Amino acid sequence: MLSIFRYFNKESYCQMVVRSWVIFLVLFCFFGVFDASAGDADPYYKSCVTECESSGCVGKTCFANCKYSSDGSSVEGLWYLREPLYLRWKQWDCQSNCRYHCMLEREKHREAQGLGPVKYHGKWPFQRLYGFQVPASVALSALNLAMHFHGWLSFLILLYYKLPLNSAKRPYYNFTTLWHIFAFFSLNSWFWSAVFHSRDVDFTEKLDYSSAVALLGYSLILSILRSLNVKDEAARVMVAAPLLAFVTTHILYLNNFKMDYGWNMKVCVTMGVAQLLIYSIWAGVTNHPSRLKVWLVMVGGGFAMLLEIFDFPPYQGLMDAHALWHASTIPLTYLWWSFIKDDAEFQTSKLLRKLK
Repeated sequence: MLSIFRYFNKESYCQMVVRSWVIFLVLFCFFGVFDASAGDADPYYKSCVTECESSGCVGKTCFANCKYSSDGSSVEGLWYLREPLYLRWKQWDCQSNCRYHCMLEREKHREAQGLGPVKYHGKWPFQRLYGFQVPASVALSALNLAMHFHGWLSFLILLYYKLPLNSAKRPYYNFTTLWHIFAFFSLNSWFWSAVFHSRDVDFTEKLDYSSAVALLGYSLILSILRSLNVKDEAARVMVAAPLLAFVTTHILYLNNFKMDYGWNMKVCVTMGVAQLLIYSIWAGVTNHPSRLKVWLVMVGGGFAMLLEIFDFPPYQGLMDAHALWHASTIPLTYLWWSFIKDDAEFQTSKLLRKLK
């Protein structure tokens, strides 16, 4: 891949990268607007939910958190109609159970008619597994969480046990604290992603979205600071302050005014593409020994975003495009923490050479 750079000077390379990512951003915003939920408007589905909420049953399946059984009698005292503990801790209410089982019934009818799946309330029809709403995304979010923890732990071991420390027993690497904060935001984001995909309620949704926005916003700040090698604390504050203000305002808007999914998608994609653009340009013009790893992560991250654009229904009700995006970030996370460790070694060795 590095041989490609021989055919471009730095100026033409930067122009090529900027054009590529801008085109990508425009395509993402264009395709992202098509997110209809045809299942919501289906007359069969709507009547099924209405009937279920009044009777407490879908066919022969009745729910203890609804007040009535199919014959109109109360089910609150019938032990054999109560959900098991591993389902009750999920707090499935009457409406969510009715929507879920009516969705399954409607999808069976659509499949019999040769029709494909449609979205209900903005989401594909997933099969619950042991009470987990989107089991594949839960498992993959947990794996991403574990991968970030492993990367952060190996980063700590490298800094404090393998690389030399200064007289104050602190690392020479100037970006140590910034990467610690990055690890915190990453672990927090993937934790709430796993919780949200296990049970989608208003509380978990807001925490998941807010954590993802916070991670993207901080990652954008970090991309600017690292690519420009900003070491002065005052300069770092000047760079971070406006972006922190914007991200904080956006999170407050989502949580207290309106959960605008379309606007949030545009904000997240813009911040994501911006940092991909910054790192891609930096990887092309720097002499960093691990610039190839940066390029691989940026290109891989760009292709991973395509899974969010070209969405498709879940296979066997379990694995959809969003879950595959979660899967694609696992090797990218490993590679990114590998670069961070390489950067710590490179910067430390360069600083020690200057001190000698």
